[in-house]
Amino acid sequence: MEILKAVLLAVVEGITEFLPISSTGHLILVGEYLSFQGGEDFAHAFHVIIQLPAILAVVVYFWKDLWPFGQPADRGRATWMLWSKIVVAFLPAAVAGVLFADIIEEKLFNSVNVAIALFLGGVVLVVIERARHEHRLTDLHDLGYGTALLIGCFQCLAMIPGTSRSAATIIGAMLLGASRSAAAEFSFFLAIPTMAGATAYTLMKHGIGFSPAQWGLLAIGSVVSFAVAYGSIAFLMGYVRRHDFRLFGYYRIVLGAAVLILFWLGWLAPAAP
Repeated sequence: MEILKAVLLAVVEGITEFLPISSTGHLILVGEYLSFQGGEDFAHAFHVIIQLPAILAVVVYFWKDLWPFGQPADRGRATWMLWSKIVVAFLPAAVAGVLFADIIEEKLFNSVNVAIALFLGGVVLVVIERARHEHRLTDLHDLGYGTALLIGCFQCLAMIPGTSRSAATIIGAMLLGASRSAAAEFSFFLAIPTMAGATAYTLMKHGIGFSPAQWGLLAIGSVVSFAVAYGSIAFLMGYVRRHDFRLFGYYRIVLGAAVLILFWLGWLAPAAP
């Protein structure tokens, strides 16, 4: 049963991590019914650690765009500049995470807050997609350092569970003039230091004193998370070339409203913070 839980949670992580629908929010909702026997500390660590294989999926999928060595001089220089912009964009979330992560985790990690964030984020996504935008930045390398920093500030909104890191960064990039494909790619790349940092912080906080059985669950979850995340990235990159993000906005609105209705009817209780 524990193995099945690990697989299901890893599938949820892999599907939702890079789509603008909030992986943390979905894991909180699903985790209320799929709690591990190891307790809340292991469950939280599991949710964060299986993000590492998702990071690896980004690296593998975009290897040619991310590896600066062995390339022609101009392309290698452009890749190094891209990495420097990613670091700049990562800084706001790094600072905010150190200052506010524990408080937010204590106060906001429950199903009702997730549902509210999902609903409001969906409305914002639909409204923004209905508006006309001038895409001044059609190529990923057109993003400047100031734009990268502002996208990083948008990413800080994702500390609120249910907001979605990818949604916050994609919406922020589009509002700043990036095309959907450029916004999505930068969001993927920005996930690398952000998720690595979150994982390192979690390991420092909770330690790695897991039992052999728990390490086995982490291994299974990691394999599943990588495979599903890779497919999710491939799907989204193909999707944004032909469609906008309104479908994801409608999904968020329906899911958020459904959770709030179930809570109002008394059929669902918010998870204890």
